[in-house]
Order: sequence, then C-alpha cells, then structure tokens
Amino acid sequence: MKVILKQDVKSLGKAGQVIEVSDGYARNFLLPRGLAQEATKGSLADLELQNAARVKRAAEARAEEEELARRLAETAVTVRVKAGESGKLFGAVTNQQIAEAIKAATGIAVDRHKVELAEPVKSLGAYAVPVRLGRDLVARVNVTVVAL
Repeated sequence: MKVILKQDVKSLGKAGQVIEVSDGYARNFLLPRGLAQEATKGSLADLELQNAARVKRAAEARAEEEELARRLAETAVTVRVKAGESGKLFGAVTNQQIAEAIKAATGIAVDRHKVELAEPVKSLGAYAVPVRLGRDLVARVNVTVVAL
C-alpha cells in the first residue's frame, strides 16, 4: 500500500514522502496513529500543491535574505567604546554591541548569534564583520571602532 507520511518515522522516511509499506503495517500502525495517510489521487495532488507552495516560499525567503545582505553590505556602522591612549580597548567589542549598532544605524534587527567574530575586537579601527543570514549567505558589514 502506498502512503504519504505526515510525520518523520524512524526507518521509513521523512514527512511528505510517498512510500510503499505492507497493508497491515499501514492499517494497524501508521494510519491509526496519524503518522501517514493513504496515497490517493487527491492526496497526491494536494502533496504536489504543498511542495510547490513550499518551494515558492523558500524562493521568496531567499530573495528577502539576499536583499537584506545587499543592504547590510552597504552599511557602515560605528561602535563607540572606551579606549586607552595607545588605541587598545578596555575590554572588547562583542557581537551584541555590533548587532545593536546595526539596529541603530539601519533599523534591521540582527540576532547577535548571527554576527560571527573570528576573534574579539580589542583595538580601534575598521573591520569587515561577517553576518550569517542563511545557510550559505554571509553579508560583510563595515564596522568602525572609535574611542568615546
């Protein structure tokens, strides 16, 4: 019997997959627990519509992320911190401070976990800080650290 999985089932597959299982397994386990539904013409057509809608939403989200990356790449952000005479900071500039500076400068809220500092910023100057927006999309924000 062909069924469409509604949820991920260990050793069978992921939600949305059409699989072939024995009639007894489908009738006695998958269908009563709501883990799957029978694969009829109508349910297969619905699955195709859902997959098409999912692909469309993913493409729209990707376009929004790319637009956000473009806007962030054009952004120059200034972070004001206490520093000594030699230009060394008292402490370091954190990803939280950079995220707040981006929000103040552009109005774009960036999660502090998405700001990826390879090493702490401990001196005055200009830095290109990567901000991860998607799995394979990284925007570089120009951050200038100046003394108060």
